Amino acid sequence: MKILITGGTGFLGRHLVWHLAGQGHEVIFTGRQQVLAQSIIGKIKTGSGDAEFVAMEHGGLQAQAILCRAAEGADAIIHSAALTSPWGAADLFERANIASTREVLAAAQVNRVNTLVHISSPSVYFDFKDQLDIPEAQPLPDGVNAYARSKRVAEQLVQAANLPHRVILRPRAIFGPWDNALLPRLLRLIQYGRVPLMRQGQALLDMTYVENVVQAVMLSLALSPAPAPTAQVFNISNGEPLAVAALFDRLAQEFGMTIKTVQRPYWLADLMARGLETLAQARPGWEPPFTRYSLATIAYSQTLDLRRARQVLGYQPAVSLADGIRRTAQWRKTEGRLT
Repeated sequence: MKILITGGTGFLGRHLVWHLAGQGHEVIFTGRQQVLAQSIIGKIKTGSGDAEFVAMEHGGLQAQAILCRAAEGADAIIHSAALTSPWGAADLFERANIASTREVLAAAQVNRVNTLVHISSPSVYFDFKDQLDIPEAQPLPDGVNAYARSKRVAEQLVQAANLPHRVILRPRAIFGPWDNALLPRLLRLIQYGRVPLMRQGQALLDMTYVENVVQAVMLSLALSPAPAPTAQVFNISNGEPLAVAALFDRLAQEFGMTIKTVQRPYWLADLMARGLETLAQARPGWEPPFTRYSLATIAYSQTLDLRRARQVLGYQPAVSLADGIRRTAQWRKTEGRLT
């Protein structure tokens, strides 16, 4: 197969490039950084499929034309390019998450690409309350921040597209080697010296090791098109919810760090976050150290119902949460990236 991967220089994207090329597929991947792309290509095993990099930035004047050329002859597109952040200007999310999806859909339609796998996010469910075993069919709120709103709009675009086979994946809290967002933030909290625990640190969190997300993508590519004229949506996680306090303890143990925790009233932390967000709005370009959303993600439970992914995709996480954390810790020690 010839497969186009957007955001191929990102965390998940590079793992997709390596896996698909390793399976002998012809891979075209996009991104902004030529040097980084060459490093990714250099790690593809000898004798694997070909991988070609196309430099582009979504939302730019030439983005649509570049993407249409890149998709020529493609059997499938995996849209993993996105801006993932708890804070940022709405226009940045519009360009990175919404405009990019429009460009991908247009490229797919022009080139008559049959299959699209769109990487979304469980942030579309989030609503500042405990939510357990969330099914894909649960009605979605308007979006708690610019990121969540942009991901919801992108999903709506995919749902409305005239393509024969569309799959939307909502992987929860992806981590693993080359993760530069989730685990580094959690490790910085531990390194800070006093990890704040809200609501006794008992909120349940779902996480997903990156190889399990790659597995879900591969299963999606092989899935038969649904008879209904809508995209098929699947929750993806490791299926091993862990309390926040237990997660921090496990991370500290695996990464050889000393952890100290302190109980904080959630209402007080939320009040501080509101103040920081107000300050950030008055100082363009400055990102608050924490936001209402980032605090709430470790204060409220959010677990996903995986029954549909298991029954329809045949998804079973291949790497356990414990093994995933262990592998990531070993990689970071090997790479000299302890924080």
